[in-house]
This record gives sequence, C-alpha cells and structure tokens, in this order.
Amino acid sequence: MKKTKSLIYIVIVALLGVATLVIVLLRGQNHTFPQDFQIEAASIPGGVEKIFMADKENNSVTLSYVSDSLWMVDDHYPANQSLIDLLLRTLSDMRIRSAVNKSAAENITKLMAAKSIKVEVYYKDYRINWFGGRLRLFRHTKCEVIYVGHDTQDMMATYMYREGDKMPYIVHLPGFRGCISPRFFIDPYLWRSHSIVDLPVQRIAKIELEIPSMPSESFAVVREGDGFTFNLLTPPTRVDGFDTARVAQLLSSFVKLNFDEYAKVVPKAELDTTFSRAPRTILRITDIDGFSHELKTYIKYSNPDDILAMPDTTMYHVFDLDRLYAVLDNKDTVLIQYYIFDNILQPASFFMGRDKSFFAR
Repeated sequence: MKKTKSLIYIVIVALLGVATLVIVLLRGQNHTFPQDFQIEAASIPGGVEKIFMADKENNSVTLSYVSDSLWMVDDHYPANQSLIDLLLRTLSDMRIRSAVNKSAAENITKLMAAKSIKVEVYYKDYRINWFGGRLRLFRHTKCEVIYVGHDTQDMMATYMYREGDKMPYIVHLPGFRGCISPRFFIDPYLWRSHSIVDLPVQRIAKIELEIPSMPSESFAVVREGDGFTFNLLTPPTRVDGFDTARVAQLLSSFVKLNFDEYAKVVPKAELDTTFSRAPRTILRITDIDGFSHELKTYIKYSNPDDILAMPDTTMYHVFDLDRLYAVLDNKDTVLIQYYIFDNILQPASFFMGRDKSFFAR
C-alpha cells in the first residue's frame, strides 16, 4: 500500500514537472501569437514591479512599484499616480491591429532602430498558472522588452517591436481613437507627482505663515485638542477674535494641494534679482505625526528680461498675475497659481476679519 502511494506521488510530481516544462516552452514561443502582445500582469495591482524606459539619446527614467498607491521616479521622487495608472492600462490593453507589410518591414525596422523608446517591463510571473490564476506556483520576475516607434499615418496606432519577434507590429488600443506613443515618455519631471501635501483637517497639527517683509502679519494656526488657536508670531500673541470661517477655509485647503509645474529653467535675470532677496512668504505645514513641508514663495515677473532695465520692479503691472515661484522643502523650484493659493497666502489681518490684502502680488 505504501509503495502504491509513493508511486502515485512520484507520478503526480512527474506530471507536474512535464506540465511545467511544456508551459515554459510554450511561453518561450508565445511571441508567435499576436494576441499575446499585451502584458496581462499590468492589470493586476502590484503585478508590474518596475518599468525602465530609455531613448536613443541616452535619456532614461525608471518607475518603481512601492505600493498600490505609490510609485517612485528614479527611486527618489513620488510619481504622478494618474500617469502610472494610464501607462499600466496601456500595457494591459494594447493589442496588435495588424502585422507590418513585408515590403515595408525593412524600412520600418530601420526607422525604429534610429528613433524609438526602449521599454523594459519587469513583472511577476509563475511557472505554473492554472485555472484562471487559482493555482500559481514557482513565482519569478520576468522582463518583457518592447520598442515603441513612430505612429501610423492615420495617427490611430503605433509601430512597436517586441524583443524576440521577427518583425514589428502595428499596435493600438481597441476603442481608443489615437496612438499609443505619447504615453511612453522619458522626461523624469513629467512623471513626478505635483503634490505639495494631501492633508485633511483632522491630520493638521500646525499651519505657519511667515511674511519677512511684514513680521506683524505673520501667524500660526495650532491644533489644541479638537480645535485650533490663532497666534501672531511677532510678538507672540494669542488672538481670540479671529474669523473662524476664514480659518476653517484655510485649514481645508491642504487636501490634494498641488503645484502647477516644475520651473526647470529660471531666467538668469530672476536668479539675480528675485531669488537673491528674502522670500515673499514662508509657509510651513506640519501634520500630527510631526512631518512638515515648507514652501517659500517668490514673485514671478511677466518679462524677466526687462527686470534689470526697470526703475521700479515692485510696480504691480510687471508681475505675472497668474503664477509665482515657490521652493518646496529647499529642493525643487516650482510654479504655483494665485488662484489655488489665494486663500492661503494671506496676512494675519485677513484671518482676523479685515479686508483681504494682496500682499503676495
């Protein structure tokens, strides 16, 4: 009886081994099946672990999975999650519209060799993946390498080549009117999150606004139990008669607070003038866990080239009336909108019930 059971176990193990070998061999040949061009793991949360992209000019970016709500850009900066989700949907949903015509294949291949984006997708895979994923064994990381080329003439699909295939394919997203290539871009700044802070009122410990040119208008809103106190910074004074509605609006402004864009190139004229002076305001946001962010703001001029020639650069009409500069946590120079920050960057007198004063302009 024991020998029979042992024989059965041996047979089962042998069958599993043979089945695994067959699956591995079939997967090694699956590039012959155009319908398998998409990466199915991209539709599973956490299925894709890393995406590396590079162009022919040695520009590159690495997107790495941390959690379902957090990816990192080049291992240092939080990524824009909506763009990550769009890229994963693209990898999951893209399909081959047709094979490249044999007469055009050589020319298309040459064009892609000269200009294309290499995409390496590292994802979780299993040697055994049966019954619609209910039985998965022998997990490992697999890398799919795809080259994203130029768009078709009708701008409805993109030429793409998958490493291991004999020729490129024309790839599209069924139901989507447009091409795929714009979703694969290299600039790390474009992949980075624009979030300053995402803090609901119940997680705020302290909001402090310092105005170097107007010390008497600097203030702090500090949590005290379930409520908040309003305090002037110079001299340190607790204010009891503040406008609770305006302070409540201030406190509610830190949910999904974003900046507009990175200021990758700041004109020299502004570096020599605007950024050589004290910041217009210094905003500090601290949560109940003790983590804080600092935002220093600076005036942005409409025409930086004219700054040095102007007799008075404090004149209202020379300002950019829509945006101003900000330095986030002493690292990144960004642009923020007055429209978004208008109720935040106000002096203490505004929150004490007086008229709004546009000190930041």
